[in-house]
Amino acid sequence: MPHMSIRIGLVALTLGLAAGAVPAADAWPQRAVHLVVPIGVGSAPDVAARLFAERLAQRWQRPVIVDNHPGAEGLVGASAFASSRDDHTLLFSPAAPISVFPLTHENLPYDAATDFVPISSAIDTFGSIAVCSCVKAATLDELVALARAQPGTLNWGSGGGAFTTLMAGFSRSAGMDMVHIAYREQNAALRDLAEGRIHVFATTLTALLPLVQAGKVRILAVTNARRAPIAPDIPTAVETGHPELRFEGLVGFFGARGMPAARQERIAADINAVADDALRDRLAVAGQLMRPSTPRQFAAEIDEQRAGIAAIVRIVGRIP
Repeated sequence: MPHMSIRIGLVALTLGLAAGAVPAADAWPQRAVHLVVPIGVGSAPDVAARLFAERLAQRWQRPVIVDNHPGAEGLVGASAFASSRDDHTLLFSPAAPISVFPLTHENLPYDAATDFVPISSAIDTFGSIAVCSCVKAATLDELVALARAQPGTLNWGSGGGAFTTLMAGFSRSAGMDMVHIAYREQNAALRDLAEGRIHVFATTLTALLPLVQAGKVRILAVTNARRAPIAPDIPTAVETGHPELRFEGLVGFFGARGMPAARQERIAADINAVADDALRDRLAVAGQLMRPSTPRQFAAEIDEQRAGIAAIVRIVGRIP
């Protein structure tokens, strides 16, 4: 009997060691987590990513490292993430590379349907429609009237991504004849907007606020369903009677292809757990609305965004 007890004990120990050799799914993360942000340092998503990373590192007891991969409106970072196939790398990104770019780009270096697993939304950034101070329009309706009265004399630009398609759709639906000026990067466009070389511009609210404060730019509306806490006097496009301009700046967490559903739910729960009032206030100061969700909710919002952009693309086509 003593020999049998020893054998049973050795078998149990061996099984225990074998089980311990394969980490359980709920033991994630086992090491540092990298958070790929496809936009540059100081951008609205980057600010939010760093705030969430700080909180998640405390919760996971592992470093959460923000890796910026800016370029090509987010395509560079999204591609880098899709090719990494690392289960300890997450993407923190606007939804556009997944929801919009498959509709607006001929070829993508990733499969938007399979390379990105929605985990949780995190924030809404606020989009806005603005005019330079040289344009005599204080509302969207006044802009429409001016563009109709002076066909071909006004031009417009955008911060890229969905904003280009959104503005093209608005111009077409409102019967405005404006010239589209394309830019490779936004800073040059903002300089031209401030100097009056660009008349109408669509981009994030936070990118335009310094120009507003300098008296160079006037914001006519935000594209979101609700007003921005950082600029509550600016109406929404829906409030001004232009629901065709509604667009939510959806930003959130994505996992790599093949991420188990249980891990999606676990990470989403952790994101929701760290999203407290203190974090909400810090994000509000940066012009962002905190809005975590479940994987299913995030996926549904991405589908809704995709459907809205698809409807515009069917009318105006791809905008170069």
